[in-house]
Amino acid sequence: MPAEPRLQGLSRKLVNDGLIDEKKALEAIKGAREEKITFTQYIVNNKILSAKKIAMEASAEFGLPVFDLNSLDMEIIPRDLVDDKLIEKHHALPLFKRGNRLYIGISDPTNLAAIDDIKFQTGSNTEAVLVEVDKLSKIIEKILDEDDSMDGLDEGMDDLDFEETDEKTDDDEASTVGEDSPVVKFVNKMLLDAIKKGASDLHFEPYEKRYRVRFRIDGILREVASPPVGLALKLAARLKVMSKMDTAERRVPQDGRIKLKISKNKAIDFRVNTCPTLFGEKVVMRILDPSSASIGIDMLGYEADQKDLYMNALANPYGMILVTGPTGSGKTVSLYTGLNILNTEDTNISTAEDPVEINLEGINQVNVNEKVGMTFEAALRAFLRQDPDIIMVGEIRDLSTAEIAIKAAQTGHMVMSTLHTNDAPLTLARLVNMGVPPFNIAAAVNLIIAQRLGRRLCEKCKKVDDLPDNVLEEEGFTAEQIKAEPTLYKPIGCDACDKGYKGRVGIYQVMPISEAIGKIIMDEGTALDVADQAQKDGINNLRQSAILKVISGVTSLEEINRVTKD
Repeated sequence: MPAEPRLQGLSRKLVNDGLIDEKKALEAIKGAREEKITFTQYIVNNKILSAKKIAMEASAEFGLPVFDLNSLDMEIIPRDLVDDKLIEKHHALPLFKRGNRLYIGISDPTNLAAIDDIKFQTGSNTEAVLVEVDKLSKIIEKILDEDDSMDGLDEGMDDLDFEETDEKTDDDEASTVGEDSPVVKFVNKMLLDAIKKGASDLHFEPYEKRYRVRFRIDGILREVASPPVGLALKLAARLKVMSKMDTAERRVPQDGRIKLKISKNKAIDFRVNTCPTLFGEKVVMRILDPSSASIGIDMLGYEADQKDLYMNALANPYGMILVTGPTGSGKTVSLYTGLNILNTEDTNISTAEDPVEINLEGINQVNVNEKVGMTFEAALRAFLRQDPDIIMVGEIRDLSTAEIAIKAAQTGHMVMSTLHTNDAPLTLARLVNMGVPPFNIAAAVNLIIAQRLGRRLCEKCKKVDDLPDNVLEEEGFTAEQIKAEPTLYKPIGCDACDKGYKGRVGIYQVMPISEAIGKIIMDEGTALDVADQAQKDGINNLRQSAILKVISGVTSLEEINRVTKD
C-alpha cells in the first residue's frame, strides 16, 4: 500500500511561502504519483502554479541558478548517454557534458533519485541544472518523438515486404535494393524528413543537368535536396521497388503504395505515382496520415454557422453532400471527418475511392480499378445491393456515376462525394453540364462545401499589419468590418515556423440548397444567379470567409490573396 503523501523539499517550500495551500499540495503529490509524473509537472499541467514561478522558488530555496532552455543548442545534447526510459521516468534530461561532468536538466532539485540513476548508468559525475518544467517537457517530448521516429523508420523499412523484381535493366538500377546502399539511406532519410516536417507531398524530379527533391509543406513546394543527377535511375528504381511497381517499365505512368510504421502505434501510408518525363521518371509521393480523419470538425476551421450547416446536413437520413475544390484543398479530410461522425455501430457505410487514402475501421472501403472493371459506377451499383445507409464516392467524374449517386440520394441514402470546381454555385452548373436533369439536382443535393487551405500565421512571431482603409476596401472588406478597426497581422518568420506560417486552416463556402436556389436550378439559371441568391441567403463566398480568417488573426491578407480571388 503506497505511503500517505507528505510535504518535503519543494512542495514544503511552496506551502511555507504561501504559494499553495497544504491540502492542495498533498493532493498534487498524490495526483502526480497516480499519473506517474513529477510533482512540478502535475502542478503546471493543472495550472496551479506557473513553471516560471516554481523555478524561481526552487532557485531561491536550493541556491541554483535557472538555466533558460530556449538558449540551448539541441545539437550538443548527448542523446546516446542516457536511456530514453530513464529520461521519461525521472523527467530529467542530460543537457551537455564538460570533461567527465554531465549536467542534468531537472525541474525539482530534490529529485535525487534521477541524479543517482543517471550517474550510475553513465559513470559520469552528474550535476543538477535547474530548468522550467514546461520547457523541459517540450524538449523531452521532441527528443523522444524523434528517437521513436528513427527507430520506427528502420523497423518500418524492414517490415515493408518489398517485392523485388527479377527483371534486369541495362543500368541494373534495381540492384540498389541492398539495405546498405547510399540510395536506400537517402530515400529513407527523405521519407523521415518529410514526416518530421509535416510535408503533404514529396517530389523526386530528374532534369538534364540536375536532380532535385522537393517537399510540399503547408501547400508550398520547397527544395530540400539536390542529389547527383547520375542517381536518377537508381532513385526511381528504389522508390518503385518499395511501391511494388514494375521497375522494368519506364514508358507509362504507374501507381503504388508504401505502408511505413513510424512507431508501435502509428503507421503512415504513401501513395506513389511515377510519370515518364524527358530526362527520366518523376516520382511524386502523397503522405496519407490516417489520424487526419479523426482531428474533429472543430479543428478544420469552419465558422460557427458553417459548422452548424454541415452538422445539420449530416443529420439528414438521405440526400447528397458535395465537397468541391482543387487537388490538395482538403476535400478528403472534410468528407472523412463527416464519415467519422456518422460511423456508428448501427450504420452501414461504404466508400469507393481512387485510391482509398484514409483507412477507417467500421467503414467498407473499395479501391476503384478501371483496368478490371471496378469503376465508380460498378462500385455504386454493388453498394446499392448491400443494404447501405451512407455511400461515399471519391469523385463524380461522369454522367453515369452522377446519375446513380443522385438516384441513391433520392431513395433514402446519404451520399457524399467530391467534384473539381472553383466554388459552390459552379458545382451545380457542372452537374447540369454533365447532363444531370436540373430537377434531379434540386431534389437530391442538400449541401455544397467549397474549400481552400490557407497557411496559418505563426503565433510566436506574427506582427500587427497597419493598412489604410482604402486598401481594405479594395480587398473586399465591408464598411462595417473596416469601421470596427480590425487588428490584422503579417508573417515575420522565426525558428518555430516556415517564413511566418505554421500549419494550415480551411477556408469554406458552405451553401445549403434553399428553396430559392432550388427554383433557380429548376428554371435552368446560371451559376451567377445561384451565387447572387446565396448572398441574399447570407452565405459567405470563399473570399468573404477568407477575410473573416484575416480579421480573427488566423492568417494574413497576403495569404488569402494567394488562395482566393477578389
